[in-house]
Amino acid sequence: MTFQNQLLEGKTALVTGGLSGIGAAIANALAQLGAHTVAAGLPLPEGAPDTLNCEIARVTLDVRSTEAVTAAVSAFERLDIVINCAGVISRGEEHRLDVFERVMDINLNGTMRVCAAARDLLKASTGCIVNTASMLSFFGGGLVPAYSASKGAVAQLTKSLALAYAADGIRVNAIAPGWIATPLTQALQDDDGRSQAIIERTPLRRWGTPEEVAQVAVFLCTPAASFMTGAIVPVDGGYLVA
Repeated sequence: MTFQNQLLEGKTALVTGGLSGIGAAIANALAQLGAHTVAAGLPLPEGAPDTLNCEIARVTLDVRSTEAVTAAVSAFERLDIVINCAGVISRGEEHRLDVFERVMDINLNGTMRVCAAARDLLKASTGCIVNTASMLSFFGGGLVPAYSASKGAVAQLTKSLALAYAADGIRVNAIAPGWIATPLTQALQDDDGRSQAIIERTPLRRWGTPEEVAQVAVFLCTPAASFMTGAIVPVDGGYLVA
């Protein structure tokens, strides 16, 4: 941890997609800095590791449901930080229209549902939102047209909400992770040829960790980022510029 202890004491944070991967790492980082943190998402698959710290509250949430999102946000008396990490990818299946629509609904519409539901609470606290874009916000992916389209749209949504919410004192930014070692990328990590190609393309010559992405997300929630809004911040070991 590179931040001052208890930097976020007195703050309340909601992390969607917060039960595993990057979302869980962000939830842990926020809690370590003193924020009361709620991690929301679907139950983990049987046998999946639980990486959340024990003090973090957990709630079940499907971001495809406007009613469920509204109910989850309404449970807060105060909300300072919203992190949108709920997302899916279906490599090789996203050319099917039903799969395409499902991925878009979770990754893009789910992000908007949470932002819209949280706006009033964030206005009251002059809080902030951090969305999860991707390096695929910047270029295409032939096997993942829905994921690429949704993440490109998340980047544009972030910029648009930054404009729309600025008068409310709400900052809206996004992280754009590169190749991060999470359950979402496990199949690629396990493919020696594909993994090696990724490492060779990445200037820092390795996969990133969820904790490294979490540190950037946390920064965007701190006073150090008080004049940042509408930014899409790559966390990719240099992959995009290689």
